[in-house]
Amino acid sequence: MNTKKYFINALTYLVLILFTLIALYPIINVFTISIRPGDKLLSTSLAIIPDNWTLRQYAELFVKRPFMLWIMNSAIISATVTLTGVALASTAGYALSRFQFVGKQSSMLALLTTQMFPATMLLLPMYIMLIKLHLINSYLGIIIIYSATALPFCVWQMKGYYDTIPYSLEESARIDGCNKWQAFYKIILPLATPALVITALFSFMTAWSEYIVAAQILQDTSLYTLPIGLKSFESNLSTEWGLYAAASLIVSVPVVVLFVVLSKWLVSGLTLGSVKG
Repeated sequence: MNTKKYFINALTYLVLILFTLIALYPIINVFTISIRPGDKLLSTSLAIIPDNWTLRQYAELFVKRPFMLWIMNSAIISATVTLTGVALASTAGYALSRFQFVGKQSSMLALLTTQMFPATMLLLPMYIMLIKLHLINSYLGIIIIYSATALPFCVWQMKGYYDTIPYSLEESARIDGCNKWQAFYKIILPLATPALVITALFSFMTAWSEYIVAAQILQDTSLYTLPIGLKSFESNLSTEWGLYAAASLIVSVPVVVLFVVLSKWLVSGLTLGSVKG
């Protein structure tokens, strides 16, 4: 029995190690390209650290290229979209979960329907709207589009999470003297932390790594975000693969850090055991 158990455990670990290596290979390959001398994309060498390796690509990003400006632009836009998404999705989801009003089902269906259309299909009407609002080539214009793109999913998942929180908790808070708003932000919001974290991550990633919409709306080079900036390393005749690889690794760091920091909320269910009996 113990032999069978050990065999199953060993097989499980081997499978996990295999898939981990498969997931890590592209990252290691990009890292190798980023420290490879010149702009060589392919090489016959299998060494992770190539001969004559250099950090020149990383230095050039921060010294000779406006990489810090791209980071600042992306950070401003992503942070604003994240705050907007969390604020609107948390309140709209609560309203859809707890209140009955005329047009509720139609509103929920309309939110769900918007998820059926890719962003590229919505690009033309949104672009025309921004032209009429004089918001082309502006932070506000792209923040509006990113927020509108992320909100339907965020509202739906917040609404679904609020549905799992017993209404008796709010009733108890009301009995203890809280009004509806106090019951919401003192009782319900803390319990909905995992859903809020997912909303924040989705909103942040929507804005941080998006290219197609940003390339159409942001035309001033001083407003370029990271995806547009990275695209500038590519031309018709050549591509600066070293800079491309180095920048790609740096761009991925904030998302990885957020996942690590917020992982405990992503896997926890704070509502379990909140009601006795």
